[in-house]
Amino acid sequence: MTDAPITDPKALRALSHPFRWKVLQLLTEEGPQTATQCSAALGESVASCSYHLNMLAKYGFVEEVEGPGRQKPWKVVPKRQSISSEGLEGEAAMAAEAASMAYLDQEFERIRSRLRQFDHLSEEWRQVVGTEGTVKFVTAEEAVALVKELQALLDKYDERRLNPELRPEGARAVRFFLSHTVSPD
Repeated sequence: MTDAPITDPKALRALSHPFRWKVLQLLTEEGPQTATQCSAALGESVASCSYHLNMLAKYGFVEEVEGPGRQKPWKVVPKRQSISSEGLEGEAAMAAEAASMAYLDQEFERIRSRLRQFDHLSEEWRQVVGTEGTVKFVTAEEAVALVKELQALLDKYDERRLNPELRPEGARAVRFFLSHTVSPD
């Protein structure tokens, strides 16, 4: 699942709000949620959650689904969110940087929060939690191929994220954060 990088400055600004990344993560891990359910899970008012869900919907990041009765649950639109300032200038480049920084701030906070919960996990789940850093000396072409291999390995579980009924008994959301950078010349 590959999508072109987001280039619309307004869509990028929509992603520069830290709370919206929390909403996206909640919908990704828990599935469709109403504004009321988001409020309970994230500790924000229903009105605030509704506002942020509508902003995310405006730019195609979430959409409403059928719910029981008058409920209006929202779900994440299944696509890879790619943010890059490459080829962008001015306002669009600044918006891409702000969205990227908001994403990274949220990601690092999630990592810190979950690492703090380590002692509360069962032994079988403790084996999964941790961080790793490594340096490999590869060419640009090898680095591109390696990233594609890692993404393909993770992509084989995408259907379970998109279709909760495909998740095996005992499956839990395990967050993988793949970052790749290169040293300066």
